[in-house]
Amino acid sequence: MDKLKSSGRRKFIGNAAALSVIGAIGAGHFLSSCDSPRQRYKSPVFPDRAPDGPILKAGLIGCGGRGTGAAFNFIDAGPNLQITALADVFQDRVDNCRKSLKEQRGVDIPDENCFVGFDAYQRVIDSGVDVILEAAASHFRPRHFEAAVQARKHCFIEKPAGVDPVGARSVMTSGRMAESAGLTVVAGTQRRHAIDYIETFNRIKNGVIGDLVSANCYWNRGYPGFVRRQEGWSDMEAMIRNRANWCWLTGDSIVNLLVHQIDVINWFFEKHPVRATGFGGRHHRPSGDMYDFCSVDFVFDDERHFHGMTREIDGCSNNVGQIIYGTKGYTNCQNRIWDYNGNIIWEYEYPIGEDGRPMSRIAISPYDQEMINMVTAIRTNNPLNEANDLATSSLTGIMGRESAYTGMDVTWENMMNSNLRLGPEEYSMGPVDIKPVAPVPGTAPGS
Repeated sequence: MDKLKSSGRRKFIGNAAALSVIGAIGAGHFLSSCDSPRQRYKSPVFPDRAPDGPILKAGLIGCGGRGTGAAFNFIDAGPNLQITALADVFQDRVDNCRKSLKEQRGVDIPDENCFVGFDAYQRVIDSGVDVILEAAASHFRPRHFEAAVQARKHCFIEKPAGVDPVGARSVMTSGRMAESAGLTVVAGTQRRHAIDYIETFNRIKNGVIGDLVSANCYWNRGYPGFVRRQEGWSDMEAMIRNRANWCWLTGDSIVNLLVHQIDVINWFFEKHPVRATGFGGRHHRPSGDMYDFCSVDFVFDDERHFHGMTREIDGCSNNVGQIIYGTKGYTNCQNRIWDYNGNIIWEYEYPIGEDGRPMSRIAISPYDQEMINMVTAIRTNNPLNEANDLATSSLTGIMGRESAYTGMDVTWENMMNSNLRLGPEEYSMGPVDIKPVAPVPGTAPGS
């Protein structure tokens, strides 16, 4: 059995020549580019810690749990890294994030660098930071990212890229602007920064399971709950605080959650689907307008298929992951490869824990690794740009959602030409004319 031996200190990418390649075309492309048939693919090796350099100041947009976690990951990535500004639409979230940074990392954000409101993102961008960490509700991501790129800021942007075709295409455009400006953009599809996934990709690309045939991917879990509306909350505040149940804020679970697995399938197949046929429904959700489940058949341009499934219902079997089938075997994409007799023909060897037994996780969390890679790219002047990969996987999910919502086949061309934009035109803490009514397949316009 071929096992990867865990190493201690690693180099970023073998040598300066490889780094120059990443600087020219972006890490996402580097990890999925086609090699000469005679050249064996070798995966990149990431650093354990970003190199030293001048102080890099980051501003956080979106101070919820994921944003606060991203701030910690940035601070921990290497030396001379600072969080200097915070933004959110709610004061309590800014206060909670500020408190956590003070108590857990000794970071004190001054009052004048704490911004609240729908324009707070711009005030963070204008506060003298070098890097933007964008973790607000997904609906706002395209607008925030565009503003950051226009201000020539390096960016970390959480998934998904947006909740609708207009938003996803905006991120594609802003990503091209960032590339032209030499900016680094790292996305929150962190599996591309997980060494176990990367080593599995290395073996799949080198033909261990033969030609890729099909795939399945899943995000099945219990209901995440909802935030009950409080007295005095406007429609807008109630929706944003309960955003996990509103399509215009998260894109539904197929876009907000399954995007991780979709991104892995797109990465391993080195392309995106061109058609989706799906269905879904809503039976248990007591809040918002999203589905409880979706099931989508995605089709590539060469007629290979993969199936994507999401479900958020309590009391059911859970499964978060993916499987890719080849002509000679199959893989979970993360840490194992099997032949069709059920034999494990390769598995990733995890580090040994203090108890002397293998750990169940990689040495460096992918949440930390993505920040390490971002800072390394900035400080070595070898830009990474994952915006297009993120937007492509997000638009794949949107394509599947629209098929499930309408009951119609939906194509990539439909998505690239669609003027669908979700959410209100104006942002204020007041009324929002969006009703908690779930889509019914066969009744939508055009179905």
